[in-house]
Amino acid sequence: MHFTKMQGAGNDFILVEADNTQRDWPQLAIAMCHHHLGIGADGLLLVLPSKVADFKMRVFDPDGTEAEACGNGLRCLVKYALGKGLIRAANRQMLVETIAGIRRVELQGKGSQVATIKVSMGKPKFGASDIPVVIEPGRDLVDIKKMLGYPITVANTNLLLNLISMGNPHAVYFWQRPVADFPLSRLGPEVERLPIFPERVNFEVAHVLSRKQIEARVWERGVGETLACGSGACAITVAAQLYGYIDNKVDIKLPGGILGVEWDGEGEVYLSGPAEIVFSGEWPDENVKKG
Repeated sequence: MHFTKMQGAGNDFILVEADNTQRDWPQLAIAMCHHHLGIGADGLLLVLPSKVADFKMRVFDPDGTEAEACGNGLRCLVKYALGKGLIRAANRQMLVETIAGIRRVELQGKGSQVATIKVSMGKPKFGASDIPVVIEPGRDLVDIKKMLGYPITVANTNLLLNLISMGNPHAVYFWQRPVADFPLSRLGPEVERLPIFPERVNFEVAHVLSRKQIEARVWERGVGETLACGSGACAITVAAQLYGYIDNKVDIKLPGGILGVEWDGEGEVYLSGPAEIVFSGEWPDENVKKG
């Protein structure tokens, strides 16, 4: 089975053109994403045909669970499609079907040259069932104020979490010190699996540097700490703007690179950043369990 290894700001994926092939994708993700026994990646990204968009994208985490949204994965898919001639740069726009909904992609540049891939990540949601989070049993809250600064205690550490859905669940924590000093490897797994998050949560720690730049680290559910996270960068931006920390455009500085995020405070969130092909290869079929 042919695959292409790709990365966006260090967030790496194994991309496969699936064409509705029936395989045990969760088990395949576990095998292929293993950093010692497989290829090694933050996720397995499937490119599929779609009846409602140019392509359909599915993403499986290294633990076999399927992710609802992935901004870096979206850009990698588009970069791959451009390189393979599956889409034309002259078209400038395309649609990608995901579990979280249809995502619009804009190719920015001149002529056939593409300088930037800008993707719509949809509107942020704050409903308890949208995230999902259970902070008041029996009530489906849709109250932004209750989702901002929600207090929790993990490993004897008090945190104020800002809870946001970008099609997948996020908990953003603003810290007043460099994020490199934050004990993410210790607290990340604790926050991810808090009982209030029935589907677990992606945890971001962020430090506002200016009105135009934020540094951050991300603990992704089902993955661990990653060099970058597109939906996480969007969640950080939304939370920071709701607090009035930043302007409408901001650079999120992550260990793997910088992602640009735009939000007008009401509509969709837009994400921009790098996407590159690393290498291609063949995965032996005997290691694949067909579904």
